[in-house]
Amino acid sequence: MFHRIFALLFPPRCVLCHKFLQKDEQDFCHDCRKNAPVCEKSNFPFSFLAGWTAVWYYKDTVRKSILRFKFAGQRSYGSVYGRVLAMKLQEANLTDFDLLTWVPVSPLRRLHRGYDQVELLVNAVGKELGVTPCKTLRKFRHTPPQSGINNVYRRRANVLGVYKPVHPENIGGKRILLLDDVITTGATVSECAKTLLAAGAKAVYCGAIAVSEYHTKKCR
Repeated sequence: MFHRIFALLFPPRCVLCHKFLQKDEQDFCHDCRKNAPVCEKSNFPFSFLAGWTAVWYYKDTVRKSILRFKFAGQRSYGSVYGRVLAMKLQEANLTDFDLLTWVPVSPLRRLHRGYDQVELLVNAVGKELGVTPCKTLRKFRHTPPQSGINNVYRRRANVLGVYKPVHPENIGGKRILLLDDVITTGATVSECAKTLLAAGAKAVYCGAIAVSEYHTKKCR
């Protein structure tokens, strides 16, 4: 009964376009399932990554959806993103790893936001793949959000040296799958991968909800 009342008061919306869903739709409307900007290229060489994949390009409804996830309290999106990212990882053959981990936010940002959105994502992906995520990094210095910095060199400088390994004895010789919400210039995931490799990781791969289309165009 409670669920019926809740559904009447708060009918479900499409995670991408935010329109109300029809009875035969779940998570995404038919239009978004058909027309969402699916990422088809993943061979652009981001520094320190042995491979990567993403579900969509970071634009249009996908961008607006991720912004709601990060800044508007839409925590429930994490489980939806986790399901589609897990399928994408399997499709891209990126499930042969030893550790599943994530790009952490700073303690101050987590306190301000109330949650770490990528931790929600990695828990959902781990549930789908039957793997328990392992924290391998901490962000020990609060920095301005990467989303507010347009210059690629300033983005790299902004995250330079801000991550430290957690329990490096668990990292040595491991193939690590690192998750993030968005890969824009690759500065953040590259810095995280560099830190993990310096701690002894054998290889670092990355999975994300979305990637900037600019990078994949370089591969065409």
